Amino acid sequence: MSNPALTHNPALSGKTLTAEELNRIYNQPSAELYRPGVEQPVSAPASDGGSLPPAAGSDRPMTYENTISKTVLLFIVVLAFAAVGWLFPVLMLPGAIAGLVLGLVNAFKKQPSVPLILFYGVAEGLFLGGISSFFEAQWPGIVSQAVIGTFSVFGVTLLLFRSGKVRTSPRMTKIVLIAMGGYLVFSLINFGMMMFGATDSMFGMRDITVMGMPLGVVIGLLAVFLAAYSLVMDFELIQNGVKNRVPEKWGWSAAFGLMVTLIWLYIEILRIIALIRNN
Repeated sequence: MSNPALTHNPALSGKTLTAEELNRIYNQPSAELYRPGVEQPVSAPASDGGSLPPAAGSDRPMTYENTISKTVLLFIVVLAFAAVGWLFPVLMLPGAIAGLVLGLVNAFKKQPSVPLILFYGVAEGLFLGGISSFFEAQWPGIVSQAVIGTFSVFGVTLLLFRSGKVRTSPRMTKIVLIAMGGYLVFSLINFGMMMFGATDSMFGMRDITVMGMPLGVVIGLLAVFLAAYSLVMDFELIQNGVKNRVPEKWGWSAAFGLMVTLIWLYIEILRIIALIRNN
């Protein structure tokens, strides 16, 4: 949930690499791993007798512009197939399963795969369209409310990040990752209870009322905060990738990471609104 797809390239780390370190990354064999700050033997190109090339980074580096264009393209794919899922809600479950599998594959691949990332967008689009259609039938107008909420959180987080008022910290990141782990455990237990009939509510334990408010609303607000913090981590990793001139292909990993977070954010806001309106 912290978008590991964005952390496989060592140049995306928070450290600003030197020219020598960047050249070592991009000229070593692909099977070797490099960790910034750790001296390791490097196989120099045979053509230059072991000397380092004069320029650091990639000839076609990742930029904000090409990363935005890739993100927009992936968003269009998700939106197009969400329309298909809306018309054919039966595709929601296959889309959810395929999206989960492709999400895990993309997250842990050492190199970004454009076809797999686009197929992830197709699967998640089918899932989002189906579940949105179901919720809209139960609570008319809920989808537009969730979309507005999602882009509001995204916009505010981006503005705060651009202004420099919001940044990650090692301590806070550890706390957030622990909270994400706890949220995942709760979600799995809740899903199991719903699957085996331990609760009659379509929201499971989330529908339990605590002090006049559904438990799911409190947990959902926590999840929205975790997703917003995850967005900040995404923005920082993209910023570091551009600063360190990593190859352009890593812009696809950035687009994938942002899409994962935005989809998670949308589902949480959709569920919060449904719980409030249901009660």
